[in-house]
Amino acid sequence: MLNPIHLRTLQECVRTGSFAVAARSLGYTPSAISQQIGVLERTVGAPLFERAAHSVRPTSIALALANRCGEALDALQEVETEIRAMVSGDAGTLRLACFSTANTTVVPTALAAIAAQRPRAEVHLEEGEPDEVLELVTEGNVDCAVVFGYDLAPRSWPVTLRHKELLAEPLAVALPGAEPEVRELAELKDRPWICTKKGTGAARSLDRLAADAGFTPQVRFRSNDYRVIHQLVARGLGVALMPRLAVREDGVRISRITGVSSYRRVSVLYRPNNTNPLLTVALDCLAQACLPWRDQERSA
Repeated sequence: MLNPIHLRTLQECVRTGSFAVAARSLGYTPSAISQQIGVLERTVGAPLFERAAHSVRPTSIALALANRCGEALDALQEVETEIRAMVSGDAGTLRLACFSTANTTVVPTALAAIAAQRPRAEVHLEEGEPDEVLELVTEGNVDCAVVFGYDLAPRSWPVTLRHKELLAEPLAVALPGAEPEVRELAELKDRPWICTKKGTGAARSLDRLAADAGFTPQVRFRSNDYRVIHQLVARGLGVALMPRLAVREDGVRISRITGVSSYRRVSVLYRPNNTNPLLTVALDCLAQACLPWRDQERSA
């Protein structure tokens, strides 16, 4: 197979008409140039230059080879440039999966930061609940997955994955906007509740907190979409327990319950042997995107 380095040398020798000048141009010694051309001649099976005492003249085969290999060498250089960009993280593909409430809050900020830092990178986003995106990251279909878990409904992540907490969201009660704040969960024991589906971490957390307050919540509406829950609360159809990322201020009043310090914890999972250089960029941008939410809780 023809050596690309030798072909570059051939091109320069043909262009300059001199081994010595080509050597200076390429940073080799004349002896090294002569050796490379000799190897190339043996590979081709024919002389490439007519050698005289003080000059060399390319043969017709050398001229044809130098002309034909130009496009191939340019294409090879382009491939090398692309690969170097991928290795450095300046280009390449990042695949991210996340749950819906983070996709409408912190993830757009993170994706914008990735695009600003790595404008040549291609980013793909999948959406799903923790169990759905967990399978994606475990099987290598995404580079990282943003997930959540509740303190009162603890879950563990596979030991084969790395786990990094991004944010701890306090749980608070959402009331219709015209209503006054409440401080004790027991004040809401006779109210209709709006909650996620049975068996979810949020539903189990509500059951635990309500039991501690001495009542069983009367759940009238269930949805795993917090946008739906928010709208139902805003229209006076009930009250809800919501994590911070799910809260919208319009039409809803948020009450922090005295003595309740339970959280939904947002984390990112990734495979420890993932060598995608864009993964480090993504982890940093996700952490930075969560900082304003952390600051809000510290000042609350």
